[in-house]
Amino acid sequence: MPADSVEVLLQCSVTELTGRFITQAQSVPQGLLEALEADPRQGAQGLARKLRSRQEKNRAEGQRLRHLLKFETELWEQGLLKVAGVDEAGMAPLAGPVVAAAAILPRGYRLRGLDDSKKILDPDKREALAEALKRDVVAWAVGQAEVEEIDRLNIYHAGLLAMRRAVEGLGMTPDYVLVDARTIPQCAAPQRGIIKGDSLSLSIAAASVLAKTTRDRHMAELDARYPGYGLAAHKGYPTAQHVAAIQAKGVLPIHRRSFGPVREALGLEQPSGPVPMQSELFAATPDQVAKR
Repeated sequence: MPADSVEVLLQCSVTELTGRFITQAQSVPQGLLEALEADPRQGAQGLARKLRSRQEKNRAEGQRLRHLLKFETELWEQGLLKVAGVDEAGMAPLAGPVVAAAAILPRGYRLRGLDDSKKILDPDKREALAEALKRDVVAWAVGQAEVEEIDRLNIYHAGLLAMRRAVEGLGMTPDYVLVDARTIPQCAAPQRGIIKGDSLSLSIAAASVLAKTTRDRHMAELDARYPGYGLAAHKGYPTAQHVAAIQAKGVLPIHRRSFGPVREALGLEQPSGPVPMQSELFAATPDQVAKR
């Protein structure tokens, strides 16, 4: 932008400049920030501080997103462009299915604010991010394991089953799969389990948001079907309200009968022994052995 344009802008009121560059978030012309800092008007200097702060936040967000693409970038540079992130939601609740999602991001994709869904506390923000992902990604899919499968297989195995279904639902075979903390049995693509992957990989974070928002919407639908249990609020988790509702109103078909509070309400004995780990449930594949 020509230098005299900055001079013209400085003739505007601070209120007008704030509306353009803060409220409307227009691009700040080169030289305007420095000119505002040198402007004797207190309002202009205050606006300069706000703009400088926004620049620093944008820079920090860009660095955060670049760091979250570390695993994906390494794979993209090897020519593996269809990198799917996979995560689940709903392992701990007493009711409802466990839901997994898989997402393949475009190369170099960055979505401001995208993070592990557990760190995004505002439901509206999660929904907005989910809608942006559905619009932008190369492919996405969800898979779930129902309550009956959770009770038959155990929750760990059921979570892996939901993940496998999510990958199979993509409509294409990924070149590589990044998974939060686990590896998926019978997965056709090479894969890597990343501890705390939803905080370290943008693809896994995307999957976590898609899984969480899908499951939350489903629990809201179940709340309409089974009023009085608070399912839309607690999403089936073992809150005091939920446990009290189970004890007072009874166990629903959507409750997981392999979980302690539900078994207690039914008068069933608690299972003995620990839940099997993945190494006990599935034989290691050669690819998994190589990564140990």
